[in-house]
Amino acid sequence: MLRSLHPWLVWLEIGLALLTFISLLFVTAPYGRHAREGWGPSLSPRVAWVVMECPAVFLWAIVFFTGEHSHQLGSVALLALWMLHYGYRTFIYPWRLKPSAKRTPLVIALTAVAFNSLNAAVNAGQVSHVRAYSSEWLTDARFIMGALLFALGYYINHQSDAILLSLRKPGETGYKIPHGGLYRWVSCPNYFGELLEWVGWTVATWSFAGLSFALYTAANLIPRALDNHRWYQKTFDDYPKDRRAVIPFIL
Repeated sequence: MLRSLHPWLVWLEIGLALLTFISLLFVTAPYGRHAREGWGPSLSPRVAWVVMECPAVFLWAIVFFTGEHSHQLGSVALLALWMLHYGYRTFIYPWRLKPSAKRTPLVIALTAVAFNSLNAAVNAGQVSHVRAYSSEWLTDARFIMGALLFALGYYINHQSDAILLSLRKPGETGYKIPHGGLYRWVSCPNYFGELLEWVGWTVATWSFAGLSFALYTAANLIPRALDNHRWYQKTFDDYPKDRRAVIPFIL
């Protein structure tokens, strides 16, 4: 059944990417530094992250292991790449957040749960139900290039997160200007790293399913990066003038 529904789910994700991009150009998502009243009940950021990312681990695994191609070595390698990112995001990253981090509206968390559930069907379905990625795929130039790009993005994402998380010393509150790594060129290198990861995933899977996720990631993170960039410029008079928002030297 998933195989027959899969093309429609891919187009649904692409449609959501367009809707998300347009919406976020006009409304700044109310979490993190942009948190504000009027969005209903909220969760602690640690709980919110776990709730939001769980479908990307558990539902993704269920969809994957019920697929007829889940035993293929190429599919297993793609599973490993996926879980490398989402295992960290679900079970490690939330506990690195400071207890004083701002709360996340429940509606934001539930929206993320809905998207990650759809995305699990789309991308786990691609690599275990729709297409067989055999052991030969591991030596294909597309997989190698995609995996390397994914690894580069993963490194940039983690390095940037580590810099952000180290800005506040114990007992400190408020925001500071981050420096080091790709912060030399952009305000949100963590987002740039994540964009590279899912572009790499698109190449490594060579699929419209992967492309739909890369498009959604860009639709979600680029407006957020622009909002963050404007916030930095407004908040800090000495903010570096030559930094871009998310893509070095371009955007």
